[in-house]
Amino acid sequence: MSYLDRDTYGMYAKYRDVDEGPGPRLMGADTLLGNDVYNRKGEDLGDIKEIMLDMASGRVAYAVLSFGGVLGIGDKLFAVPWDALKLDTKNKRFTMDVDKERLEMAPGFDKDRWPDMADETWSREVHSFYGTKPYTPESIQPYSTGTGSVRPGESESTRH
Repeated sequence: MSYLDRDTYGMYAKYRDVDEGPGPRLMGADTLLGNDVYNRKGEDLGDIKEIMLDMASGRVAYAVLSFGGVLGIGDKLFAVPWDALKLDTKNKRFTMDVDKERLEMAPGFDKDRWPDMADETWSREVHSFYGTKPYTPESIQPYSTGTGSVRPGESESTRH
């Protein structure tokens, strides 16, 4: 399934038949759920079941990928760092630079036993596997909480 199939608002409609889509640099999270993920060899690695947000920073932390099993039974779930995924606008899917055999060895979990994704040890293991750099709370500038704080690049006089 692609984001075009889940586009209930028609926000990607004008890009349906061209290779330049999806158009906007921002995409609706709901349209990304269920999207297929392939590797560079064209092997199907599964589909996105959930998108995990870091609520303190507003950053997308992980996409939860379902892989293996039949009709949802026996699927193994993987938290893939968002930075490990690339949007393939030509084929309307995501790609990830990992072989199917290697993905089978990735740190994964059962749908009934989710890990503590905020745990730093778990996070380092996952980022190490995918070759991405983990972010830390100190490296992220949080959004304004409405308590008078100013966002980066913003001054008190430019706030609305």
